[in-house]
Amino acid sequence: MKRSPKPVKSETPAKIDIRDVAARAGVSIATVSRAINRVPTVDPVLAERVWAAAAELNYFPNTQARALVSGKSKLLGLIVSEITNPFFPELIQEFERVAVERGYEILIASTNYDRKRMEQCARRMLERKVDGVAVMTFGIEDFLFERFAEDQIPVVFIDAAPERPMSSVLAVDYRVGINEGVQHLAGLAHRKIGFITGPLRLRSAAARKAAFLSSLKSAGIKADPTWIVEGEHTLESGRDAMVKILALRERPTAMMCSNDMTAIGVQHALFEAKLRVPEDFSLIGFDDIHLAEYTIPPLTTVRMSCKDLALKAVSALVAHLQLKNLPADAGEMIPTRLIVRQTTGAPKAGKKAKR
Repeated sequence: MKRSPKPVKSETPAKIDIRDVAARAGVSIATVSRAINRVPTVDPVLAERVWAAAAELNYFPNTQARALVSGKSKLLGLIVSEITNPFFPELIQEFERVAVERGYEILIASTNYDRKRMEQCARRMLERKVDGVAVMTFGIEDFLFERFAEDQIPVVFIDAAPERPMSSVLAVDYRVGINEGVQHLAGLAHRKIGFITGPLRLRSAAARKAAFLSSLKSAGIKADPTWIVEGEHTLESGRDAMVKILALRERPTAMMCSNDMTAIGVQHALFEAKLRVPEDFSLIGFDDIHLAEYTIPPLTTVRMSCKDLALKAVSALVAHLQLKNLPADAGEMIPTRLIVRQTTGAPKAGKKAKR
């Protein structure tokens, strides 16, 4: 009777742990632990040896275990309004880049301007024990603010007004960029300028509309209420708002928009109406998303830098984490400025007069 062959044992590679890294780097286990947890008092030379040894051994620290030991997750939450608007993926990319440089990972959630989604976002952040949260929603964040304040989690908001410790606000200077846009159009001889707002339930949309009206007044231009239409910060609402304006007996010669997605929707409506930009209408957006540079023609817009927002948001959270009793900060200003491309020109009547 033939004996069946003995089963071949599969040799699984031994799991690399902190002791192997310490042996390879020639340091103590304690030094490896402190280096991996980025304790600032570790000798930089030793820390570099530890990370080099970890890379050679393909060792990946167990972040959950580290969080249990240190009580810190090294995780920053980022709550945005929506993923479909290209502004937010660009913001997420910059936020992650800055956070990783500071030794943090990020947890992302989107609210879609919905109260229930906000509650779900807050719950996810709390369940994962985030160290701090940046609420970049441009929306109504009072619920989120209260929920994180209860757990003493540092929070950074845009355009909100925090009244508690461990919170900061990033105030966007809408006035400067929008005023530059109005002055640019006025310099091209436009006196009939319309505006498509965002949803006015949002602080940021109301602030942009107020900045537009104030800038018109400063330029000595009368605002026509029929040329100011509320939108939803989407392509579709931009197109629909422009269709309404095109149906008016008297039209503006230039349009400003509360964001770039709205402006791109306006471009589409003008294309459908066989009107040209900027020959028939001048157009200015807001945000300067990456896509704005590649529309045809490239969109003139007001830039609000994702890099500035991300850097200042992460810096504020880290400051609150390092200095526990840091008071509420009402201070960082996010600048805006006009980026002139090819969607603005002299109004049609002005061109005829010149001819």
